[in-house]
Parts: sequence; structure tokens; C-alpha cells
Amino acid sequence: MSTAKLDPYTASAEKNQHTPLEKVTGLHEIVKGAKVGMLTTRSGDGNMHSRAMTPASPYTDTQLNLVFLANNVTHKFDEIEHDAHVNVSFLNNETTAWASFSGKARVSKDKDVIKKHWSSYVSAYFGDLKDGVHKGDETDPRISVIEVVPDEIRYWIPHKGALGRAIDAGVGAITGKVSAPGEIRTITNAEVWTFLQAMQAYG
Repeated sequence: MSTAKLDPYTASAEKNQHTPLEKVTGLHEIVKGAKVGMLTTRSGDGNMHSRAMTPASPYTDTQLNLVFLANNVTHKFDEIEHDAHVNVSFLNNETTAWASFSGKARVSKDKDVIKKHWSSYVSAYFGDLKDGVHKGDETDPRISVIEVVPDEIRYWIPHKGALGRAIDAGVGAITGKVSAPGEIRTITNAEVWTFLQAMQAYG
């Protein structure tokens, strides 16, 4: 039996007829609505660790890479050094829309990037240690950039509100038909690199 028959929900929900730009626009709505993502890394013993991370702003209309400013003495930097493959997921609790970025993380101390994305909100996570060095500002040596460059992005957006989804699920339970009140979209590796190359050429 085919995968489509065994997994009718995914077969019904997957919609990839949209243009790459339409898919990126839909993705950005989820990321901006969720605000906070979960960055997942793998440790040397194989365990997966996730933590809440807020992508740095500004976020351009065609941007697919995620930029985070983080404290480089934390374990996630050791884990990225061990294995650069990461996942960042987002969930909008109000709409239940979700997004999953699968890709690789690269670490830098690029001063221009740090300056571009620095804010007083970020400084609150570092604090001034009063030693004249670790001041919790953009010159603090603890600050590094984690850039997640996606290989593939998948996301789901609902077409109905909570009530509509509940009705669909109820009808499906009674009739045996699959409930798919939204659609799954994929931004492929080829599409990702088209946008990344365009950004590099522009900037």
C-alpha cells in the first residue's frame, strides 16, 4: 500500500503549488506570530537539547536564514561545534500554525552583524559583571552570532479557525474521512539557495 494511502492526512494537506515568494511570505507570518523558536542541537553523547530562542531583528522580506545573538559560554556552542546540524521550530499558539527549519548552524563574532541586531532587549540576557570587560553591551566578548542556514523548511498553516477545525475533526471521526483543515508547504533546498544567493548578491 502506498504512503499516500497509509498517511492520508499528509497527502491531503501537502500543497506545493505556491510560488517560492508566496511560500516565504507565509513562513514569515508564522515566525513573526510565534516570535520565539526552539533551537535544537545534538550533544556529543547523542542527546537532543532544545531551548527557546528569539530570532534577531530586523528580518527582511526574503530572508530565510535565522540569526540569533547568544552567550558563547553556554552548552549550545559546544554542541554546535560537535554537530552543526540543527533544527529550529516555531508554533503560533493562537492559530496552531507551525514551522520547522532544518539546516546547519555557523558561529561567528562578526561585529557588524552584532551591531546590526543589538538591542537593549538582548543586553538583559547578559548583564554587566562590573569587571570592565563583560559589560553586557555589544562589545562584550561573550556575545556571538548563531546563524542557522536552512537546508529545508516545512510549515503548516490553518485554513479554518479553532471551531472549524473542531467541526472537521468531529465529522472525520463520524465519517472516517481525513480532516485536513490546513496545508503543509515545503521550501525546498533549491528554493532556499535561490533566495540565499539573491540576498548575497543584493547585500
